[in-house]
Amino acid sequence: MDGAERKIVKYKNDEVTVNWEPSKCQHSGVCINGLPSVFQHKEKPWIKIDGADAESIKKQVRACPSGALSLGE
Repeated sequence: MDGAERKIVKYKNDEVTVNWEPSKCQHSGVCINGLPSVFQHKEKPWIKIDGADAESIKKQVRACPSGALSLGE
């Protein structure tokens, strides 16, 4: 992004924080196919952070091929 500030959207609860960087997203569908109770692309907000347990969410975020999804603090 040539030094411009990146947009990162955070979704969090008491157990996990998911960061989403829209500019990196390749829309591969890995997240929505792997954990549809959390990742719902037709909804707003599209990440339902309370839709699964923290470990399942972490596992799915780590599977993101583009790096658009990451774990935060």
